[in-house]
Amino acid sequence: VGQEKVGFFIKCARAVGLETIVAVSTKEEAQAAVDIGARIISVVGIDDVEDKVAVISDLNVPETATVCTIANILANDNKALEEVEEAWICRDKGFNSVWVSDALYKSGNDPSEHAGAIIKGMAAKSSVKWASAKAMGGKGEGAREYLGDILM
Repeated sequence: VGQEKVGFFIKCARAVGLETIVAVSTKEEAQAAVDIGARIISVVGIDDVEDKVAVISDLNVPETATVCTIANILANDNKALEEVEEAWICRDKGFNSVWVSDALYKSGNDPSEHAGAIIKGMAAKSSVKWASAKAMGGKGEGAREYLGDILM
């Protein structure tokens, strides 16, 4: 879209009390978005977690501002629940939130795989060091803690 137009949309949204989510896929786009006033940036179109982290690392954010970072998690082409573990890794690497859509509906045959269970798993505080997304209970699950609300 271009910086000028994005800046215009940010100003228009703020005029009516809204925030924008600016989609970025490179470190340069992320910094440009912050420079023109974006306070919520979503890293899109990137599969690898480390590549997502590289986009948001070392952002130069104004002292009076806070930037919320969103990792867009794509559905993997398998039956495992790796997206839950990716959400945990993104959280541990500094992302403030995740955006998940099609991954919520890729399975659903198992009671632990319906959309609500996947969201609950992503919101659980766990670690890939101590748990796996398929763990239903018992030893090895790691700490569980409420991390926040799902907003729509």
